Amino acid sequence: MSAEGLREKYAEHGVDLDAIELVDHVWHGESYADLTGKPGGYGWIVASHVIEHSPDLIAFLQSCEEVLTGDGMLALAIPDKRFCFDHLRRTTSLAAVIDAHEAKRSNHSVGTAIDYYLNVCRLAPTSSWTEATAETLSFIHGMPDAVSGSAALRGGAFLDLHSWCFTPSSFRLMLGDLHDLGLTKLREAAFVETIGGEFFVALSRSGQGHKMSRLEMAVRTAAEG
Repeated sequence: MSAEGLREKYAEHGVDLDAIELVDHVWHGESYADLTGKPGGYGWIVASHVIEHSPDLIAFLQSCEEVLTGDGMLALAIPDKRFCFDHLRRTTSLAAVIDAHEAKRSNHSVGTAIDYYLNVCRLAPTSSWTEATAETLSFIHGMPDAVSGSAALRGGAFLDLHSWCFTPSSFRLMLGDLHDLGLTKLREAAFVETIGGEFFVALSRSGQGHKMSRLEMAVRTAAEG
């Protein structure tokens, strides 16, 4: 959206509308190189809580590659599903990410919408995610939202959802696999564990990866749930 569109959207959300910055480019599905007119023109891309919204995560990474300089860096802040409204949703599989790319998905799937509306949850104010129970959690949406959301998608609407749910190790494992499969040139260059519900990963062509065996990272992923 343009800055004007964002201010209109959030007018009733209690946010400081003056803090919304000017928008240089509004994306409509084209490659970032076509959008910006600057292939290989950026030393940094900072994407905070963006990648999990991408219908095609691999295409997002590849589009970022196109506009980064040779030693450019993609810095990501990613919500840890264990500590946010995705708490009850399953961790994203490598298969789901690859299948979305093979399908050239430009919108979220009906299944994604149904899963989202049936399972995103909120935590009681005095509780913690690490000790969440049925008594301290409640669903944010419900079956009527799942039905209406899926109908909207079938009608061609775009819904802003989390397509992907990660823990730190699941994302690091997936990224390493995508690189080794030739689906991205980017590798992990830096990593910061979860702080306040989000973890941080920096990617570059010269990154060395997570430097663990794939088995060790897979075991860590399973332990994180």
